Amino acid sequence: MKYSKLNLAKEAIAHKGFVKKIPDIFRMVNMWRKGIYPVKSIDMILPLAGLLYVISPIDLIPDFIIVAGVLDDLAVLSLAIPKLIREVDKFLLWEAERKYTTNDAKIIDAEIV
Repeated sequence: MKYSKLNLAKEAIAHKGFVKKIPDIFRMVNMWRKGIYPVKSIDMILPLAGLLYVISPIDLIPDFIIVAGVLDDLAVLSLAIPKLIREVDKFLLWEAERKYTTNDAKIIDAEIV
């Protein structure tokens, strides 16, 4: 049985939105931490560090400085969230490939843009 990577990607990602992908983020981090999910450490650490920076009470520009304090958090979020969503989408594709890869199944390579 043959599966197209394009169809696998559509099924795996199914654009749920960021809030609904939060359980997938925790699963991805847990599998990466255990060494099951192969990904560069920097691709996982940077978005997670960005989220921790926003949550943390320690900032480069304190939040009590009304405009600038919020803008630095928004700038970090605008970089961290899209990177994290891309990584989750890659994880979901990897997970779907793993699910469908058996002895009788074959994954057809296709470039996803």
